[in-house]
Amino acid sequence: MPISNDPATTLTAYQAWQEAEGIPVIRGFHVEDLRTVEVQPWPSRGGRGVFIDMEGTGGTNDAYVCEIPPGRQLVPQRHLYEEVVYILKGRGATTAWVEGGSKVSFEWQTGSLFAIPLNAWHQHFNASGTEAARYYAVTTAPLVMNLFHNRDFIFNNPFVFKDRFSGEADAFNGKGTFLASRIWEANFIPDVKAFALIEWKERGAGGRNIMFELANNTLIAHISEFPVGTYKKAHRHGPGAHVITLSGKGYSLLWPDGAAPTKVDWHEGSVFVPPDFWWHQHFNAGAIPARYLAIRWGSVKHKLDDKYSRLDQDRATGGNQIEYADEDPSVRALFEEELGKEGVQSRMPVVARR
Repeated sequence: MPISNDPATTLTAYQAWQEAEGIPVIRGFHVEDLRTVEVQPWPSRGGRGVFIDMEGTGGTNDAYVCEIPPGRQLVPQRHLYEEVVYILKGRGATTAWVEGGSKVSFEWQTGSLFAIPLNAWHQHFNASGTEAARYYAVTTAPLVMNLFHNRDFIFNNPFVFKDRFSGEADAFNGKGTFLASRIWEANFIPDVKAFALIEWKERGAGGRNIMFELANNTLIAHISEFPVGTYKKAHRHGPGAHVITLSGKGYSLLWPDGAAPTKVDWHEGSVFVPPDFWWHQHFNAGAIPARYLAIRWGSVKHKLDDKYSRLDQDRATGGNQIEYADEDPSVRALFEEELGKEGVQSRMPVVARR
């Protein structure tokens, strides 16, 4: 088959598959509201969808929004890439199984988070007969497809990863275990909006956090929340962290070393992905605590690299965090200006610059 030697016109295996799926692709830095973004018929899934390709993924992972029509279900599927699902709206159920194993079903609602174990068959059902259900999924499809460039191998592979799932009845019962003080291991989180968090004082602003190890994946997730009138310390890490606002409103600043920041406003339903090793900083400019969910790389159990390490350590000592005392004065000035627009008082302590 003839090929082009022009990289600008050559599709990767992932891009070719994405194009063949026949649904739109949204690109850029952020999406204002995943709950209302337009979706189109997606025949291979049996629902409606749109791909979300944010620049900050660096091609390491991807995302999509899928909508299940009222009273319907999606087509059963399995694949050799990981997938983490966050329910944007609606209620329903998912059934998972492997060849020769029992089917395991669990119910979900708005705010649920779960991971389908690698290469397990699964099918999503909408429990409402009158309203569509919608979810946001982050996957490792770009890496897997570009590595193997064989769709039959990826979508029709009979191998069972018994170390991840082999039909255990309690696999999605919503229970879990603490691996460390802020690391919770489970396959299914019934409601991330209500999940209890633990203080992470090193990140500043009186913030709280919990990290999720999901289905023995390399893709994981975490939730962070910080109080009214506060903002977190700037930090940086590798690509592919999808930051989804669960509650509150505010903005984030994103910048590479030596460049001016890009300001991204967010509210419930927004998503953005900071590019590889760009500094970024989150600001609560609203009247209620701000909580967000990040679906990302950085598993503690199944580590890929060091790009998600030293997140709460001072950059002056080799870490990836900017302390309040070292940030540019314009950061605090902009925050107070934004608070003034909302009639909110700053709760940030005065910090002597160093």
